[in-house]
Amino acid sequence: MATIVGVHGIGKYRYFEAAGSAAGAAEVMRGKWDRYLHAGLTRGAPYDGRSYVGEVAYYAHLLRDQVPAAAKRDLRKMDAASQLVLADWMKQLGGAGSVAGETLTGLIHRFAGWLLLKLGPHAKDFAEDFCPEVAAYFAGGRAAARVRARDVVADAVRRHRPKVLIAHSLGSVVAYEALCAHPELSVELFVTLGSPLGMRGVVFDRLQPLPVADRGTRPPGVRRWVNIADKDDIAAIPGALRSRFNGVELDQKVNIDWADFHTVRNYLGCGALNDHVRPFLGA
Repeated sequence: MATIVGVHGIGKYRYFEAAGSAAGAAEVMRGKWDRYLHAGLTRGAPYDGRSYVGEVAYYAHLLRDQVPAAAKRDLRKMDAASQLVLADWMKQLGGAGSVAGETLTGLIHRFAGWLLLKLGPHAKDFAEDFCPEVAAYFAGGRAAARVRARDVVADAVRRHRPKVLIAHSLGSVVAYEALCAHPELSVELFVTLGSPLGMRGVVFDRLQPLPVADRGTRPPGVRRWVNIADKDDIAAIPGALRSRFNGVELDQKVNIDWADFHTVRNYLGCGALNDHVRPFLGA
């Protein structure tokens, strides 16, 4: 039995390309999560080979089988479905209000400039990963990529029976839907990091199961749900999930890096998870 299972976020297809398989990609990521979490738990002590994470459930390759396909590294050249995700996301970021008669392409061009000026190149790169992968995941209510990604997470939980499930970024959406679709699966602690679960138009209104009376709910097999979001994380809108979901025990705001606001390295290594996961780590 593993103490912790992780679920990765956006932009991780490169691990599949490098390793040549989903299993290889998952193992490389597991090693990185161990090092990142060790840094947080030990306040930056050198990594000593300790294992905390039994598996990082890997699904990024599945989104490449789904239309729309892989992101082009330019916001203005994304496919239509990805641009619609971007348009809904922009409304909530408030960075580029529409101008009378302006085309979507023109608005996206201005928004790209706003991101670059306000938050730097990391934010623009992030958007170029975030929009196509969210669009691919939500391409259809029963889209093969969506179901298969959820099954990857459910299988990892079933195989390892972890006490803790940590899900980052888009992975928090996949994990949430997987736990809701498989109520027989149970975890003591569900931790969401930089989660877009509450983002209206983009995620919240498209979840399975759909929110009831404008409220989502804690998955039935989850005993405690803790949500952690950086104050500058543009994927975590709103940062406090209790404003959208019943059953979230704690919303914790952190300040990890204004320019590198979303990486799992910073979330796992900042120490915010320490009090939550230490009780499950034993000696």
